[in-house]
Amino acid sequence: MTTPQGMTEADRRIVAVWAADCAERVLPLFEREAPDDDRARDAIVRTRAFARGELTAAGEIRRRFVAGRAARSATTPAGVAAARAAAQAAGVAHMGAHALGAAAYAARAVELAHPDDPEARSVEVHRQLADLSPVVASTLRRLPPLGEDTAGPLGPGLLASGTLGEIIREIQSHLR
Repeated sequence: MTTPQGMTEADRRIVAVWAADCAERVLPLFEREAPDDDRARDAIVRTRAFARGELTAAGEIRRRFVAGRAARSATTPAGVAAARAAAQAAGVAHMGAHALGAAAYAARAVELAHPDDPEARSVEVHRQLADLSPVVASTLRRLPPLGEDTAGPLGPGLLASGTLGEIIREIQSHLR
């Protein structure tokens, strides 16, 4: 493990299931816009296979950007966020902190899909937290707070700023 965000491979397999669950819930937002693009769905399937030990971390690390490129097939911000949730889930094979990225993008996708519902994002975050098993919650608690470790997804950058950062901070505050 090169950084606390990386986690052990066993830990990454544990949090991969939750990341895939978060991304899969919003996958229809992407698939309605790009029904012929299976990259986001494939990323979630592969994340689950990684979690079961059927795929290696090395192989998935090489493929982790495929789903992210699917975001270009989306036609709305909600569809883009849903594709990025799948990409973040796929990134868990590389660094466990991407599980929080998957959750944040999923919550953002829900928020963008329901602009007239000011509670949509909060409801999704609470659903994500309710779906955490004790072992996944315990594993996620070992991640550094957003912005403290600069060598990974939770360092300064896209996940640490704006709405995504707010969502990750909310999730981490509930975990502590």
